[in-house]
Amino acid sequence: MSGDFLHELEHEVEADLTMIESSHPAEAATLPPSEWTVDPADTERDEIGLRSLLGAVEALEGDADS
Repeated sequence: MSGDFLHELEHEVEADLTMIESSHPAEAATLPPSEWTVDPADTERDEIGLRSLLGAVEALEGDADS
């Protein structure tokens, strides 16, 4: 894989993680579900997936540097 592609993907994933972290899904848990704009469980699954993807990208970048 191209190092440029991995570097760009890493930045995209980090930006998505920042957006999720700033959305404060924990605060939604205090509201009744009818007032949620996003299900906190969906947000948590998205964050877990993005962190896994970020780890994979970082591992590939490390392999490319070797």
